[in-house]
Amino acid sequence: MKALTANRNWMFAMIGSACLVGAAVGMAQKDSSSDVPTAATVQDLSNVFREVSKKAMPSIVAIETVGKTSKVSGENLMPFGDDSPFQDLFQNDPRFKDMFKQFKNQPRRSPRRMGSGSGFIINKSGLIMTNSHVVRGADVVKVTLNDGREFTASDIRMDPRSDIAVIKIDDASNLQAIPMGDSTKMEIGDWVLAIGNPFGIGMSVTNGIISAKGRGPGINDREDYLQTDAAINPGNSGGPLLNLKGEVIGVNTAISSRSGGYDGVGFAIPVNMARWVSGQLIDHGQVKRSFLGVGIQPISNDLAKSFDIKVGQGAIITQVMEGSPAEAGKLQTGDIILKFAGKDVSGPRNLQGIVEQLVVGKSYVMELLRDGKRITQNITMKEMPKSFSVAKDEKPLDGSKKEKSKTSVNDLNIEVQPLTSELANQLGYSDNVKGVVITSVEPGSAAEEAGLMKGMIIEKIGTTEVSSMDQFNQGLKEAKDKKSVLLLVRNNSGARFVVVPK
Repeated sequence: MKALTANRNWMFAMIGSACLVGAAVGMAQKDSSSDVPTAATVQDLSNVFREVSKKAMPSIVAIETVGKTSKVSGENLMPFGDDSPFQDLFQNDPRFKDMFKQFKNQPRRSPRRMGSGSGFIINKSGLIMTNSHVVRGADVVKVTLNDGREFTASDIRMDPRSDIAVIKIDDASNLQAIPMGDSTKMEIGDWVLAIGNPFGIGMSVTNGIISAKGRGPGINDREDYLQTDAAINPGNSGGPLLNLKGEVIGVNTAISSRSGGYDGVGFAIPVNMARWVSGQLIDHGQVKRSFLGVGIQPISNDLAKSFDIKVGQGAIITQVMEGSPAEAGKLQTGDIILKFAGKDVSGPRNLQGIVEQLVVGKSYVMELLRDGKRITQNITMKEMPKSFSVAKDEKPLDGSKKEKSKTSVNDLNIEVQPLTSELANQLGYSDNVKGVVITSVEPGSAAEEAGLMKGMIIEKIGTTEVSSMDQFNQGLKEAKDKKSVLLLVRNNSGARFVVVPK
């Protein structure tokens, strides 16, 4: 279980398969004065649930996994727990010392890890889709069909970035593949059904609606989740999310829970993403993604005002990586990507989804907003390196090693100093990072409210690159008559734009 907040846990639903079925059902009331749907309408909805469940059930499977064992020393497998009072009593007794010595030196194996989840048949040849985390680390993957037949997976292919896996069973006859839908057509409020094997008790059906779209709770590298209130519990991971036509529109992946069980918030990978990933796994054995090589940031209200664009329109570049397609295409920090490969860009996750599915080696047109002007650039895609990542751990600033040359900036209520090589090394920044480092932020100031913190690097003020105190002061001078100052700041997690009111 992965805790993201003090009182909220995000859990993978690891025992059983779940299906979410979402589509609009005609429940419009004939009489506008009536607030209660008619019995006939409710019965019609019940009939739809029944038929979808009946048709989908033969395609849903239960998955059980047995993890690999590992050798451990006998010292780590003593007969009593580490905190047991018997440990010292017997271990220090001369009559038992030789026995304990032999026990410590005897190599043993850790117990096998058992797990379970769900999946669904996507091809009559025996291909099954599930979550990567369901089968990751498994030595044996056993699949139980709805009719009770059992098989051992002969092939397992995974993509941890998206948390999608495809497994294969051989010599299975009369398999029924479940139809795939279009997750982009799902809207908030659409009905969905979840079918799975929660807690290993057997296949179950629950219903709910699409609660939200485009969620990114920080579970995986690739996130654009559908959120649902259909009951999903531990054991549902890997199961399909269905619309009321009986089509898969998502793959159930995780739940938000304080209790360890259903709390009304579940997440499913959109089937359009899952289908593309599974196709790559089937055809190539791995997922070949294109990458752009930029750090990006969504357009907030303050940034939208600064750049004179609409909130939710585009994504702003905060970093261009060396040797990347973005660098070759002459993209710049501060560029706002409005459209790429003929598709509108509405934010970082949307852009990420567009980019990764583009053809490696092919050139695409990008529409940008640069310094208030719309321009186009041609970008030739490259394959994403396996180790590709921009995130770093944050490190605090050691105030005892401040340089003497610092400047008090009254307009912003911060203090800054030049970023020397020694200070950059102390703060965990690479040698190619340029700017001035914030050494103090006045409590309660607009700068603090905007998120400026001690140890951050200011790389840009407005359109002015900052690599020295003179350039920093020049940037402030140019922004003197403005009501707010646009800064490009960096910490160990990456760069982002911040608007600081004066």
